[in-house]
Amino acid sequence: MNKLDNLLDQLEANVSHYETLNQKVSEATIGWHIEHSLLSLNGVTNLLIKSNPTDYTWKFNFIRIVVLTMKKIPRGKAKSPEVVLPKGIIDKHSLLTHILVTRNKINELKTLPKDRYFEHPFFGKLKLKQTINFLEIHTMHHLDIIEDIKK
Repeated sequence: MNKLDNLLDQLEANVSHYETLNQKVSEATIGWHIEHSLLSLNGVTNLLIKSNPTDYTWKFNFIRIVVLTMKKIPRGKAKSPEVVLPKGIIDKHSLLTHILVTRNKINELKTLPKDRYFEHPFFGKLKLKQTINFLEIHTMHHLDIIEDIKK
């Protein structure tokens, strides 16, 4: 879980650039990418908490295998679900407040039983360990975009 903590630190380190935009890289600001990452971390954790382990069934998913193995999400290939799209004003204060909430959510992740799962819209059902791996990959994906925006 330390990796998620470190990734969250990196998101926080970029809050001061929240208004930065580079449309050659992304139509969204750095603040949008930070907020989206936080919404994803919190939302997925909430779904893990609520999951019923008896409802889990494994199913082969090629895309899941490729992304989790390569540890890379291709840019511009998928659309995020509405629930993790930032809405409203994004400013420094709201981002820092949201980061505090997310730190608490990551701590909740550390206490969850291994049999919890999350159903991803493209990858299907992911057990806790796979879900944490996905959250790391997803956050790194947006940190890479943030770095490219800053260049």
